Amino acid sequence: MSRGRWGGDMCGITGFVDVSRSRGADELGRIAGLMADQMVHRGPDDDGCFADPESGIALGFRRLAIIDLTPAGHQPMQSACGRWMIVFNGEIYNAEDMRRDVARPGLNFRGHSDTEVLIESIARIGVEPTLSRAIGMFALAVHDRQTRMTWFARDRLGKKPLYIGQFGRTCMFGSELRSLRVHPDFEAELNPQAIAAFTRFGYIPHPLSIYRKVRQLEPGGWARLDAEGELTIGFYWRVEDVAADAMRTGSSVTEEESIDALERLLADAVKRRMVSDVPLGAFLSGGIDSSLVVALMQAQSSKPVNTFSIGFNVDGYDEAPHARAVAAHLGTRHREFYVSPEEALEVVPKLPEIYDEPFADSSQIPTYIVSKLARQHVTVALSGDGGDESFAGYGRYAQAQAMTTVCPTPPLLGTAASDGLRTLQSGAFALLRRAGIGNWAARGEARLARQGAMTFEHRYLPLASQGRPPSEFLVNPEEQLAPIWGGALAPQYADPVQRAQMIDFMTYLPDDILTKVDRASMAVSLEIRAPLLDHRVVEMAWRLPQHMKVRGADAKWALRQVLYKHVPRGIIDRPKMGFGIPIDHWLRGPLRDWAEALIDERRLEQEGIFAAKAVRAMWNRHLSGETWAYPIWCILMFQAWRERWL
Repeated sequence: MSRGRWGGDMCGITGFVDVSRSRGADELGRIAGLMADQMVHRGPDDDGCFADPESGIALGFRRLAIIDLTPAGHQPMQSACGRWMIVFNGEIYNAEDMRRDVARPGLNFRGHSDTEVLIESIARIGVEPTLSRAIGMFALAVHDRQTRMTWFARDRLGKKPLYIGQFGRTCMFGSELRSLRVHPDFEAELNPQAIAAFTRFGYIPHPLSIYRKVRQLEPGGWARLDAEGELTIGFYWRVEDVAADAMRTGSSVTEEESIDALERLLADAVKRRMVSDVPLGAFLSGGIDSSLVVALMQAQSSKPVNTFSIGFNVDGYDEAPHARAVAAHLGTRHREFYVSPEEALEVVPKLPEIYDEPFADSSQIPTYIVSKLARQHVTVALSGDGGDESFAGYGRYAQAQAMTTVCPTPPLLGTAASDGLRTLQSGAFALLRRAGIGNWAARGEARLARQGAMTFEHRYLPLASQGRPPSEFLVNPEEQLAPIWGGALAPQYADPVQRAQMIDFMTYLPDDILTKVDRASMAVSLEIRAPLLDHRVVEMAWRLPQHMKVRGADAKWALRQVLYKHVPRGIIDRPKMGFGIPIDHWLRGPLRDWAEALIDERRLEQEGIFAAKAVRAMWNRHLSGETWAYPIWCILMFQAWRERWL
């Protein structure tokens, strides 16, 4: 698309505040520069540092230039009044609208970066009002030189990462953990709760991080560090509250009018994300979400859109023919790459470097490969992420509905009482495990499940997990599930599918899907934009009645109706495929020696994290033909991460 006037960059941001204010400007700048240099892959085009010994703050920055390629987009950036200093990673898609709102006599914008729009908006109306007005994906840190307060913020749905660590009188932050690790005050103490969560889910859910003294800032959240080092956490947007309000508001128009309104909003979300001063394209799998994004891109482009897909010569894993058919119909400039097992396996040793925190969604491999392919031709790519969560596309939602019908909440108990009872039972099982009698806990849980006495959350938990319960494989499991797994969403989300969707919005989407895409794409300096995760689209989706999301055997019904206007049903209608790889076969074949070394029984016993005999028993069962690939992959990814970073 032709160049837009206002935009931003994908970057790596980092820095720290020394509350004791004991370091001079040179030392502050040196450390911040070292922290920023750990993320050259996130920003190969430019770098910058800012240090203020009076406040004890240092900010570091690496830039991948997308819009306003001139020095006017350089960061850290100071407000025109001199009070505020910002480092910003992301894109604001309504920056031109916001610019008009903050324009005033005497304010001359130096360039057309959205970073400048943000900092001037903050200077005029404050941090929280600015965040509430922004449409985009971002993480930022902004320092108020007058009050010596530092603010941090993350976009509404968690597309861009931000870690915050507190070590004594030092508070540090960064887009990736690797930037924090090189600070002299950093302490690499592992977080047992994070390890337990990772063993179950295959990712580390926010606000946890793998390190005890570091947290992930929550999606839609802000943090404020005062001059004395006190950190306060708050929210300017919470998906669970926004969606509940949207459901209560509902929609008063006809289905046809709703579909037309959805198409207009989706087209606007796509158009805003097509603004770029560098080459742009899209990922295309041939599924509903990516096909819809590409169709709306092509409808608004005077030239063929660049599209990219990969394929595997393995039955059940090859989406390339479907993508090819959609591309041919829409007339895109399509490129596909068939990946051999050898090429995919070459990625495996790179994974601990790409994901500097344990991460075990095996689709991380094809995501990295398609990002690398796209980066050879474009710097920005649009994706279809977010459609499944908003429009109920995952197959497990049908399972959630079915198991609720078969195994309802006990009839003699109200919802709140039942959920409270199950939470107490869950706590009792945890105590049994900590006392060393985890087999009793397992029997109790199994008995309750057979009796139909487990809550919906307990029954949905295995469907949302890639690994296994930590008690099965950890020496000292310290699992503490988030309140949503104890029924906290039940009062607002009585419908099981809607509750499952919201659980995924709050966990799987930001901590698995968006983490995977961010790290894989930024490893090759590629920016990914997700129009289906425009918060306006999310809010509209939750206003639609559930029968416009799931109708008969059709999930994502509303999205399908929009897509059918652009692509024939015959090309689109097919069973949903995941973006996966044959990891189960590879672990028995070419990855076997690599895996054997990482989970060697003597090694596991020496390290003392995983129960060696239990892990080896699971491994042997997998080698014998049973399917244990995903929980094994979780353990292998932790072991590979540990080998690289500890």
